[in-house]
Amino acid sequence: VHVTESGGDSVQAGGSLRLSCVASTFTYSVNCLGWFRQVPGKERERVADLLTTDGTAVYADSGKGRFTISQGDAENTVTLQMNSLKPDDTALYYCAAGFFLDGKCVPGYWGQGTQVTVSS
Repeated sequence: VHVTESGGDSVQAGGSLRLSCVASTFTYSVNCLGWFRQVPGKERERVADLLTTDGTAVYADSGKGRFTISQGDAENTVTLQMNSLKPDDTALYYCAAGFFLDGKCVPGYWGQGTQVTVSS
């Protein structure tokens, strides 16, 4: 399973971005897509997950309120709409394909990441 992200960019604080993720295929062990982010020197943190079989969305604290995860036109695609961006949202955003377990997407396959930079 190959995962590809796109949509990262540099924006001003208060702006919006829409990230997209495509998984090359789904297998019996893949039924969700999730967004994570990481800044240098810190652990990767979960942002939001989507169970692709029924569209169930789950948000971590980092993604609640300003971010929306949704399924694309195909089951193996997902978008992350990010509004009212803050400088603290600056990070490398990763998409992962995995298996939904205990209320979250457990990653099995990672993309290369797409950079989001928010300036004040």
